[in-house]
Amino acid sequence: MPKTTIISLGGSLIVPDNIDTGFLKGFKGAIEKYAKKGDNFVIICGGGKTARKYQEAASEISRTSAEDLDWLGIMATRLNAHLVKTAFGSYAEEMIAYDPTKKITFKKNIVIAAGWKPGWSTDYDAVLLAKQLKARQIINMSNIDYVYDKDPKKFSDANPIKSISWEDFRKMTGSKWTSGLNAPFDPIAAKEAEKLGLKAAIVGKDLKNLESCMEGKEFKGTIIS
Repeated sequence: MPKTTIISLGGSLIVPDNIDTGFLKGFKGAIEKYAKKGDNFVIICGGGKTARKYQEAASEISRTSAEDLDWLGIMATRLNAHLVKTAFGSYAEEMIAYDPTKKITFKKNIVIAAGWKPGWSTDYDAVLLAKQLKARQIINMSNIDYVYDKDPKKFSDANPIKSISWEDFRKMTGSKWTSGLNAPFDPIAAKEAEKLGLKAAIVGKDLKNLESCMEGKEFKGTIIS
C-alpha cells in the first residue's frame, strides 16, 4: 500500500518576500523523487507574508471584520497552492483540495491543498486531512527549524526544543488562534492533533532534512506528540 505523507508547507517558504523559485524547484525535485516510487503526498499551502500584507492593508484602509481578514488569508493560501500545483505539473491532481473533510482520492501521487473557510487555519486542515487519510504524522515546513522556549527573533538566548508534548506546546502558544497568527502550529489544531494522537514534525526549510524526516531517520527539528 502506498505511503501517504502530509506536508504543511508554510507560505513563508513559498513567498518569503518575493517568490522563492529556487526553493520551489528543490522542493519539487525532492517530492517527485518519492512520488515516482509510488508514495502519495498531500501538500497544504499556507498564506504567509502574502496573507499578512493583504490583511494589514485591509485593516489600514477600513474597519475590517475577522471573517474578511480570514478570507484574505484563505485566498492567499489558494494563490500559493495554485503556484505549487503548477510547479508539479502532471504529477499533481488538477483540482486543489479545499475541504479537508471531502474524500481524497489519489489518481495522481500529489494532491495540493489550501485554506477552506473562516475560522480554520491550514494547520487545522492538515490535522483533518491526517484523520481522513489515517496518517500518524504531519510534517510542518516553515522558516523555523525548531520550536523554541521563547521567540528566537527577540531573544538571543532562546533554546531549541527537540521534543515536546501537545499539552506543553499549548501552554507556550496559548489556546486561541487568530488569522495571520505566526506560530509553529495553530493552538486549536494542536488540541485536535493531541486528541487524535498525531505527531507533528517541525523541520524548517532544508530539503535534505525533510528527506531524513520522511525516511524515519534522525533529523534537525522538533517532534510534538
